[in-house]
Amino acid sequence: MPPVDWFPLWLSLRVAALATAISLVIGLGLAWLLASRSFRGKEALDAAATLPLVLPPTVLGYYLLVVLGRESVPGRLYESLFGQPLVFTWQAAVVAALFHAIPLLVKSARAAFESVDKSYERAARNLGASEWRLFWRVILPLARRSIFAASVLAFARSLGDFGITIMIAGNIPGRTQTVAVAIYDAVEAGNGRLARILVLVISAVAILILYVANRVEQRHAAA
Repeated sequence: MPPVDWFPLWLSLRVAALATAISLVIGLGLAWLLASRSFRGKEALDAAATLPLVLPPTVLGYYLLVVLGRESVPGRLYESLFGQPLVFTWQAAVVAALFHAIPLLVKSARAAFESVDKSYERAARNLGASEWRLFWRVILPLARRSIFAASVLAFARSLGDFGITIMIAGNIPGRTQTVAVAIYDAVEAGNGRLARILVLVISAVAILILYVANRVEQRHAAA
């Protein structure tokens, strides 16, 4: 029996970790803006942030191919900075995963921020706290459990992306082949043993991630 190639699993874990870290920065910023400010176009921004959850992955993948391809301005800028195109690289897989992670974090973090008792915010402002200090020292600590649970779910969702990833990162063994794509490839090639092993491993990882998220939510509800 040929040995199992674990590269797709390690690549998927790296892609999911990077996508979750980046989406935390972007998602928390958007969530705080939506939760704490009133401005024209607020609901349109919320709808745009949520759109990747409802659009078919192939549609999102096509949009990204157009926006990030070598003929686009962002695509040419990336190539001039890094010396290679973005599409059909593992970095493109990170971009694909972001489109699943960010909406989850925005929706969950916005709900968490809006549920924080406003009396804490008023007390902090009366004591002279700036908006930046209010966010880091009051709002974020109070919402941290919900945000952590959302981050865990975002990681799990990023780990299993297939549609967008195969559209903009492709299926290059040893370079861009994530675990979801590797399972599809194994099934297409009739390699049932490899497909079963990868399915069982990724299922076990997903169950562990969901268990952690549920435990965090239960502690939050009991607090």
